[in-house]
Amino acid sequence: MRITAVETILLTGPSSNDPWITFAKQTRTVALVRVTSDSGLTGIGETYCGYFAPELVDPVVELIRPILTEGDGTDPVTLGERMRLCLGYAARVGVVGAAIGAVEAALWDLRGKAEGVPAHQLLGGLQHQRRPAYATGGPSPWPAEFLLQKAERYAESGFTALKVATGGMDQQTRRDLPVPGGRDAAPEWEVEKLRLLRDRLGPEFGLLLDGHMGGGRSEVWDLELTTRVLRAIEEFDPILVEEPLPYTDPDAYAELRRRTSIPIAGGEQLSSAAEFALWLNRDAFGVAQPDAAWLSPSEFLTVAANAAARGTRIASHNWCGGAGVMQNVHCAFACANTLIVELLPDAGPLHTRLWGDQLVIENGQLLPPTAPGFGVRVDDRLLADFPYRKGHEEFVSMPGKVLRT
Repeated sequence: MRITAVETILLTGPSSNDPWITFAKQTRTVALVRVTSDSGLTGIGETYCGYFAPELVDPVVELIRPILTEGDGTDPVTLGERMRLCLGYAARVGVVGAAIGAVEAALWDLRGKAEGVPAHQLLGGLQHQRRPAYATGGPSPWPAEFLLQKAERYAESGFTALKVATGGMDQQTRRDLPVPGGRDAAPEWEVEKLRLLRDRLGPEFGLLLDGHMGGGRSEVWDLELTTRVLRAIEEFDPILVEEPLPYTDPDAYAELRRRTSIPIAGGEQLSSAAEFALWLNRDAFGVAQPDAAWLSPSEFLTVAANAAARGTRIASHNWCGGAGVMQNVHCAFACANTLIVELLPDAGPLHTRLWGDQLVIENGQLLPPTAPGFGVRVDDRLLADFPYRKGHEEFVSMPGKVLRT
């Protein structure tokens, strides 16, 4: 079997039915790569780059195409190494590496379909019969009744754990809400939020907190303020706190871990196993968060293995379209040190139409997918229903590329 075609597919459409999500995130673009073999089988992969810069994906795929179509074989690892070798320096990190990851994911999907087995069986074998899943809740809507309504909706939909962001969001304007009392009052603000959630959801419901400090959208905490916040919220026993500091100082993350009993998570923006190694070797993460739509599946497995060697768990980042979600789900089930899996609640059609019946949650636990490959479906109707539209990328502020609401 050999590859005869490699193509980019960009789709734009509703990403969520969540009434508490920011206006700009209600519509999004996903970037898929489809490989076709001489047997007629196809494979689908996704790159998270589509969320931020979808128009950059196809030029990279154009460079990659002859590496696959003019060679022999379809082995994902062999071809992944070949793509990185051919594209040299450009392939080490960032957009080019992410596009290569999507092509590699498509090759894993193709191989699973050819062999009639789920991708997790090929990636490392099924390591879990089920894994806890949490609803990735995004901003913390305010006033408080909106936060509680949001939490209750997620609980009623079957989740037993929830992640919300630090800070707050004005529910009417959907904009960041300044913390009353200013930056130094952050510990009291986070305590109030978590106490509300704990009182409403009960002692067994899992709580996670996302600092979003890699994004720099709100006031950035320093090590001392972060230490105060984490010590203040320890009584609520959060499963983890994600990205509490910017990605500028792994030693600060390591020091923070020494100051708190709460597991410190991060890594979603790191785009290679080599980048992750710099952080893991400093014990910067208590929980590593690779993303199989930003890394490749093979790189994801390398990160998980390196983390396991240091006694570190993983909790994959998973804010992709439907294909990327399934890449992360399969990788999570293939890694013995998976702690928990992030999932988008109230997912829209760019998720559900891609994964079909393959994402199943029972009593807050995610079950392993059973369809061959990643179990993703892309048909002509999907392409017709969600044509690509410019201006629906995240974090866009340049003239002519303004984020739509």
